[in-house]
Amino acid sequence: MSVRCNDIKSIDYIGKQVTLRGWIHRIRRQKENTFIILRDDRGGVIQTIFPTEKAAHLTIQSSIEITGILRRDPRAPEGGYEIKGNDLKTFSIAESDFPIGKYQSAELLLDKRHLTLRSRRMIAIAKIRASIIKFAREWFMVNDWIEVTAPIIVKGAVEGGSTLFKLKYFDEEVYLSQSAQLYLEAMIFCLGPVWSLTPSFRAEKTRTVRHLTEFSHLEAEAPWVNLEDILVVQEQLISYIVQNTINERAEELDLLKRDITDLKLVEPPFGRISYKNAIEILQSKGFMIIEEDGSKRDIKSGDDLNIDSERELTKNDTKPIFVVGYPIQVKPFYVKEDRSSKELGLAADMLAPKGFGEITSGGLREDDITLITKRIEKEGLNPAAYDWYLDLRKYGSVPHGGFGLGIERLIRWITNVVDIKDTVLFPRTISRVTP
Repeated sequence: MSVRCNDIKSIDYIGKQVTLRGWIHRIRRQKENTFIILRDDRGGVIQTIFPTEKAAHLTIQSSIEITGILRRDPRAPEGGYEIKGNDLKTFSIAESDFPIGKYQSAELLLDKRHLTLRSRRMIAIAKIRASIIKFAREWFMVNDWIEVTAPIIVKGAVEGGSTLFKLKYFDEEVYLSQSAQLYLEAMIFCLGPVWSLTPSFRAEKTRTVRHLTEFSHLEAEAPWVNLEDILVVQEQLISYIVQNTINERAEELDLLKRDITDLKLVEPPFGRISYKNAIEILQSKGFMIIEEDGSKRDIKSGDDLNIDSERELTKNDTKPIFVVGYPIQVKPFYVKEDRSSKELGLAADMLAPKGFGEITSGGLREDDITLITKRIEKEGLNPAAYDWYLDLRKYGSVPHGGFGLGIERLIRWITNVVDIKDTVLFPRTISRVTP
């Protein structure tokens, strides 16, 4: 029976015959011997040696099965193990013009993403992504939150109508969901603390290293909570994910050359600064806002934080921080106003350290039907589209809140990759919908 490369890298297999299946990752031919780096279906690799005449027909990415004797050789790459091959079976010979080489443009790698995924770098990121999602789910299970699923096809906006993707749904106009939050709010009345992991869609005409039009959105909502409760949940969840992921995926993080020294420090509590303090810090550094026309001006109170200002705030931090108490006008209609400090919302964003910016956004939801109806109207939204949502305020409304976490943004920080497009297998952006 075939095994995987990492399974046999053990003294227990030295001198024994093993069989491996996979693809040719690299191939180097000499006059008498050909050295094959075999990659299995989990990204593990090992060197195999065959007589050149026996391997003359092979090409990069050909799928093969090799059988041979495992031996130790300190000169062998990937841990000093190699296989002296004695039998070779071919499943498929790949065409010789495999387009993914060592040096390729970013656009070509995206155009050929279905093939780029075979690179060890992308395999490592995919494994880290799987661990992050696994440990997120594990934290919620251990802490007795119920996982739910919300619809993707919706009638109303959550984050503003300008970023909605419209669809023709039979004879109606509908949208792709920006967030599961409104539905999670409905579920807390019957299930208590709930969470979901669903795709969300934002039609933002933005080209930055941290924006996708389709992203994996982890969201959580709970009844009978205050803002501090929500912040504590977030810092516990993020710490749990980070610490378990760096332990389980140490090999993959090493392959990515990710120094995990700072990640080991990610433990509660996280720092908290007010929005007012954040603006004052930025002003003290002479931070400038770039307008759409290219002009610059000093940042002022009332401005929302963006990718540049968040980077400036966190570039020297080693742990995430919360920015608390944003002006209510820069937050969505559902954010609860601070009754003791008018014009401020009971909301907070978590900013990742080293300039990676916002990874979560959350807070308390407005539970007063009169106030939230006014907010909906002020946003230019149609209250009729939110009839069912407003019912939640009519029949037993309670203090409640939650947050949303962008999985790809979290991965980008943990892996230290520059562009968020590398954190998802098939990215969707303003200019890319294939492959």
